[in-house]
Amino acid sequence: MAEQSTTEYFRYRIRRDASGALNWFRTNWREKRWFRWTTILLGVFLALWLVVWALLARDLPDAETLLEYEPPLPTMVRGIDGDIVYSYARERRVQLQYADFPVELIEAYLAAEDKTFFSHGGIDAGGLAGAVIDYVSKLGSGERAVGGSTITQQVAKNILLSNEYSITRKLKEMILARRIEGVLTKQQILELYLNEIPLGRRSFGVQAASRAYFDKDVGDLELHEMAFLAILPKAPERYGRKQHAELALERRNFVLDQMVENDFVTAAEATEAKSQPLGLKPMRAQHETVDAGYFFEEVRRTLIEKFGETAEDGRNSVYAGGLWVRTSLDPVLQEAARDALRNGMLRYHGNRGWPGPVATIDPDNGDLVAQLRSSNLNLDFRDWRVGVVTERSGSSATVGLTDGETYPLTGFPDAVKVGDVVAVERSGNGYRLRSVPEVSGGFVAMAPQSSRVLAMQGGFDSGLSDFNRATQAERQPGSTIKPFVYATGLDNGMTPATQVPDQTFCFYQGAALGEKCFRNFGGGGGGVHTMRWGLEQSRNLMTVHVAMDAGMPKVIDTFERVGIGSYEPYPAFALGAGDTTVLKMVNAYAALVNHGRQNNATLIDYVQDRHGKVIWRADTRSCERCDMPEWDGKPMPRLGRSGKQVLDPRTAYQVVHMLEGVVTRGTAVRLRDLDLPLFGKTGTTTGPTNAWFVGGSPDIIAGMYLGFDQPRNMGGWVQGGNTAAPMFKEFVQETRDRWSEEPFIAPQGVRMVRIDRRSGKRVLDGWPTDDPLSSIIWEAFKPDTEPPRRTRADAIEAKRREFLDLIRRGELARRNAGSGTGRHGEPSDFVEDQGGIY
Repeated sequence: MAEQSTTEYFRYRIRRDASGALNWFRTNWREKRWFRWTTILLGVFLALWLVVWALLARDLPDAETLLEYEPPLPTMVRGIDGDIVYSYARERRVQLQYADFPVELIEAYLAAEDKTFFSHGGIDAGGLAGAVIDYVSKLGSGERAVGGSTITQQVAKNILLSNEYSITRKLKEMILARRIEGVLTKQQILELYLNEIPLGRRSFGVQAASRAYFDKDVGDLELHEMAFLAILPKAPERYGRKQHAELALERRNFVLDQMVENDFVTAAEATEAKSQPLGLKPMRAQHETVDAGYFFEEVRRTLIEKFGETAEDGRNSVYAGGLWVRTSLDPVLQEAARDALRNGMLRYHGNRGWPGPVATIDPDNGDLVAQLRSSNLNLDFRDWRVGVVTERSGSSATVGLTDGETYPLTGFPDAVKVGDVVAVERSGNGYRLRSVPEVSGGFVAMAPQSSRVLAMQGGFDSGLSDFNRATQAERQPGSTIKPFVYATGLDNGMTPATQVPDQTFCFYQGAALGEKCFRNFGGGGGGVHTMRWGLEQSRNLMTVHVAMDAGMPKVIDTFERVGIGSYEPYPAFALGAGDTTVLKMVNAYAALVNHGRQNNATLIDYVQDRHGKVIWRADTRSCERCDMPEWDGKPMPRLGRSGKQVLDPRTAYQVVHMLEGVVTRGTAVRLRDLDLPLFGKTGTTTGPTNAWFVGGSPDIIAGMYLGFDQPRNMGGWVQGGNTAAPMFKEFVQETRDRWSEEPFIAPQGVRMVRIDRRSGKRVLDGWPTDDPLSSIIWEAFKPDTEPPRRTRADAIEAKRREFLDLIRRGELARRNAGSGTGRHGEPSDFVEDQGGIY
């Protein structure tokens, strides 16, 4: 009952008070004009606020997202030594913290953009009023009005809104600016602004712009350079161009004056800064410190496959995720590989004349120079440049370059026509035509213990073609595949001393194909020789005999296990008739050096996200107790062995040991004077269409080929030994300090035995010498496969025969003394065979 009374009491009070308030409002509305106008204005304001909220503010992004905002950042690539060598970026972006920006740089932007930044709440009333007046005065003129935006409003526009030119966007910008000021500190707002503001030359943020315009970090900028960067938000594409230098100077000096007015710098400092020229640097590639376009493109493909290309593909995408990629690229080896392959192409090209344009552009599609610029074709070789023939009349022609200028062209043949994209070199007041070789090739260098790719060159220049012949060109490897045929033979009862016939081998391939007979390169043959000799001299017939004796299915299985390729069990594949790539061949040879253990070939060691967390690594081995804070007294933790065992370690070493003979006295003997422990194998395919060499040392393996993209005869004189091996030799000579003189180490279970290298028989009364042609050598055998010791019995038998012969001769002399002499008084040397042993 009491509860009901209380409820009724409160209802009575509410009705009474509401009635009193309503009576008060009615009385004031009737009697006081100011009250009526105030109420009307307040109602209009509330109605407008509701309309604005419904139309603009309701769907605006949440300003609190800026607390966790991660700007799109490029992917940075490091080489094997940790230095930045490249970046994947469609925009220049570098993110810094507020403390990283020099105070004078911040003051320059405040003077140029928002003097009252630290005192307003996101909107500058004076600047806004000026912007409204300017907008009204320019209505219908087509001119864009002054924005009047504060730095906070610019942050709202750049990060949360679009660049649309409208009153609606401006109102949204103002609403967001107020919200941002309630979420972020002034320092946080400035940090976002200085990292995100677009400043021309595809640069976002002052650090990226500092690199783009002055090739400096922000901490190294001088006052006049800081003032220049501060003028760019107004019109970056105008002030950053050479033709508007005077306007840029005028605006820069205005900013310096504003800095003086705001007591940021002294008048003397500003005067000194005004006397300086702009000092802008020409645009150049970002972070590309080594010419490794094919390597970087291969890395890019791998990253896109794993993480995606753009921000829509995920937070760790290549062009927005800000990844840090550690690669195995060795800049020194890369430049040597590039030069060796290029020089090999140029040597082969010789004086063959102009092979044709590197590309063609259709003149009917407009400005030829503009088309060339958009094609992204370029050339990084000596001082050669890429140009397009813009005019041709009789014996005169002009060439246009990517800088927009045209020059006279000389030294061109009649075949040159308008629209041809050509390589040119400076000559007097013009340019002279140069020949990019039509022949091409691929080159890979690798660390055999880990299969990390140290260098990769996939053609003459990646700026002319991104087709990577080191990884994408399927070519016949020729005789470079033979070591794996011999490895199969060694696994199936043969030894390096096994006698193999160097004689014609014919193979019946069935009713449809008939009989196939094999021959040696250059013909010839005959006799029986050791396996070692057959590999050193690259004898085709001996290789086929080994393959057929071991079994072609087993040979094909070996090819598959080492990753060369998968083929049908036909004898032709034992001579390199199947297609493969340079990278696969080099990794197969790496397994030989690594005692038969093979890793997957990799270009990337590991990938970190923008915060430094490792999100992918090539080496997935775990190491328990490696991260313990203190040593626990137990044995030191060790990583397990990486890779997969694809060959018997002893077999792998036997092959390497035989391949050392290829360099010492075989088809790659031109490498002998390098005076290093090297092994390798040359290769020449039928035609010849390809010339190969693969080989190296215990620390570095390199492989390369030379051939036309559309395979055709390269000329009868071409062989791997005279075309590809010289490229390897140049590569070693240019990087001599990287090559160790440590020999190849035999694994457990290998016996080194002295043999006669021609007969393969064991030698007990002689020793190998330093002479590469010594008849006695050390040979590697598996236990119980070395030549038997009966060679000692042969020597004893020879001595026995010698003693018997001496005894017999002595008996003959005694008889002759008793029965006379032969002609001229000399003892007769004729003895009738009486059945004795002689």
